[in-house]
Amino acid sequence: MQKSRFWVVGGEYTSCDCESLIQGTERVVGPFESRTEAEHTWRLLSEDHRPQAQVRFTIAQEPPSALSA
Repeated sequence: MQKSRFWVVGGEYTSCDCESLIQGTERVVGPFESRTEAEHTWRLLSEDHRPQAQVRFTIAQEPPSALSA
């Protein structure tokens, strides 16, 4: 059985549409072996940036096939 890894990614966007990141604000945190670990970090980052409407983070799951390459 192949396991997936999880990453928390995001940063500050140019508008509230969250379509384009401002260069230099990108953040990639991980990898995490479980979604629960990634969610914990996601919550901390999201709470730290709550007053900033244009900052957003999300959890990305790495496809299992990427680990076997």
